[in-house]
Amino acid sequence: MNLKINSRHVEVTPAMRSHLEAGLEKIRKHFDHVLDATAFLIVDNAKEKNLRQAAEITIHLKGKELFAEAHNADLYHAMDAVVDKLERQVVKHKEKIQDHHHEKHFE
Repeated sequence: MNLKINSRHVEVTPAMRSHLEAGLEKIRKHFDHVLDATAFLIVDNAKEKNLRQAAEITIHLKGKELFAEAHNADLYHAMDAVVDKLERQVVKHKEKIQDHHHEKHFE
């Protein structure tokens, strides 16, 4: 999986990159057909303190794109929250594409 990280008003450190890669590995455990991912880390000067740092991730799957964003006062917590949101979306997408509807046999 290719991971591309963009940022605004923050320098992406190797620790941030490894934190995101570890989070995306959790997603790959559920669904290994992830083609690539794009992350966008933002630090703004918002009035509300808990909305200043944001993380957005877009995952490209075969035939589908999943997007999630999260805001927090700490960038690492925002990254964790966005990975959790994407993990739920991937599990839901996986359940939809798997056919669990078996034909019922009536006697």
